[in-house]
Amino acid sequence: MKKRNIIVLFSVVITSLGFSQNNCSKFYPMEEGVSFQYTMSDRKGKPDGTTDYYVKDVSNSGGTTTATMNMKFTDKKGKEVMVSDFKFSCTGDGVKIDYNSLVPSQMMKQYTDMGMEMDISGTDIDIPNSLSVGQELKDANVTVNIKMTGMNMTMKVDQTNRKVEKKESVTTPAGTFDCYVLTENNVSETMGIKQNMTSKIWLAEGIGMVKQEMYNKNGNLSSHMELTKYNR
Repeated sequence: MKKRNIIVLFSVVITSLGFSQNNCSKFYPMEEGVSFQYTMSDRKGKPDGTTDYYVKDVSNSGGTTTATMNMKFTDKKGKEVMVSDFKFSCTGDGVKIDYNSLVPSQMMKQYTDMGMEMDISGTDIDIPNSLSVGQELKDANVTVNIKMTGMNMTMKVDQTNRKVEKKESVTTPAGTFDCYVLTENNVSETMGIKQNMTSKIWLAEGIGMVKQEMYNKNGNLSSHMELTKYNR
């Protein structure tokens, strides 16, 4: 598994989570059996792969709701690049992702067999149940440290300057939705090499993220992702 795919995995998860409404969160998939698919495209609009999500299990204990999500990323040639189960919990005040569970078990075994150690940490994503235009949101990030013989490697994804820009209606192959438009800066860093991007996320109550656009440091569109399937 290439290190690029790890960054893709974390970037997709921390930017795209947010779907089915319940009494815990309006923007996170906390209903067993819900499934949805995103199609990613490059800057020219050519398909670049799909990400499928499925809520496998939901449990409640002590006022906390915990969901187990299956994620599968397939590239533009139809090749299954990675599959992962991860967990996140909601208490009504916010959502916490189990970052360590984001790494596919086969990847962890591969790294262990090669004598590597992996440590994952991060700051929780904050999407309040009540959003309003002009509202500022807390930063989010995830850091992956990989230790190996003679070398340590660190990968980071930071989301900063997050805010609610406006409300507007948006149409995708999955339907038409009234959305909040969230903007943020995204900085990914691998072995000291940084890449700066900005993004716009269209978020609908009861559905979650329905579209995302990524822009490079010059403000040009670099990628696009939209909701193409949704089943409850």
